[in-house]
Amino acid sequence: MQPAKRYLVVLLVIYLSVWCLLAVAPHDRHDWLLENLLVVIALPTLLWLHRRYPLSTLSWSLIFVFGLLHAVGAHYTYAEVPYEQWLQSLTGTTLREQLGLERNHFDRLVHFLFGVLMFHPLRSLTRQMAGVGQVTSYLYPIAILATISHLYELLEWGAAEVFGGHLGMAYLGTQGDVWDAQKDMGLAFVGTLIAALCEWLFCHRRQRL
Repeated sequence: MQPAKRYLVVLLVIYLSVWCLLAVAPHDRHDWLLENLLVVIALPTLLWLHRRYPLSTLSWSLIFVFGLLHAVGAHYTYAEVPYEQWLQSLTGTTLREQLGLERNHFDRLVHFLFGVLMFHPLRSLTRQMAGVGQVTSYLYPIAILATISHLYELLEWGAAEVFGGHLGMAYLGTQGDVWDAQKDMGLAFVGTLIAALCEWLFCHRRQRL
């Protein structure tokens, strides 16, 4: 087995092991099912695309990290991830005490990292699938990730309207912030721009060497 393929298999085994572990007794089973609906669609699609448009180990590593973060968010529900308790155990203090935060910001972190982590894999895919030029290879993934972020917020709104009640609010995860959707989309977009800038600087520097 080729090293790159072996690496992908290892990542897949680790991810599925963690996913199965976190599938046991989630905080809200119905919300967990909703959160993982997209995973059931996205993961097989990525593996199918990989057969024709292979991604690098870096791309799969970035996807792997995002997948783990999403698995944690789905297990606890994003608004209830106990990162403050984890920090308290590790450092003796919390972000709430240090920064005066009033809400659980795990969902905001994941939206931001969605842009950061998914830019490179998507740029790789668009370059292979569309054969785009240097400049366009940066613009396409930025536009696509912004669109995905917007569509996801619409999906959350639709789910909240359809299911309503506790499940709808758990999936929506606004935590009382009327601007939650706009902030989530903004953070994902900022994350994408940061990833694009970092990749451009890295590629530009490598070309000059």
